[in-house]
Formats: sequence, C-alpha cells, structure tokens
Amino acid sequence: MAKKKNGVSGKTHTQAQLDNYANQHNPNNKAYKANKQNQRAQKNKKAPYVDDFDYSGFGPFYWD
Repeated sequence: MAKKKNGVSGKTHTQAQLDNYANQHNPNNKAYKANKQNQRAQKNKKAPYVDDFDYSGFGPFYWD
C-alpha cells in the first residue's frame, strides 16, 4: 500500500506559500488556533430557518 504524502512541495510552491502552510498546520501557531476556533464556532452555529417563498399566487386549495 502506498504511503500518503502530507504537505506541499517546495518545487511547486514559493517560500511564502510553504511558510503559510506550515503556520496553518502547527498547533503552536496562532493562525492554527484561530482556524480551529473559527471551525468550532461555525460548527456550533445553527442557521435560522427562513421561509421566503411567495405564497400570494396560490390558494384557496380545494381537494377532492
């Protein structure tokens, strides 16, 4: 079974891109902590139900 490679290649990315990737995947970095905190906040947020359908063209309904 082939081993899965993690990370990004230095041959296809600039040093700034490599640094950004490393910062986002380092648990001691504030970018990593901020990302995790944002993910938790989004996971816990529930979207309100909005019924924005226009029912004015319908009715009255008569069922047989």
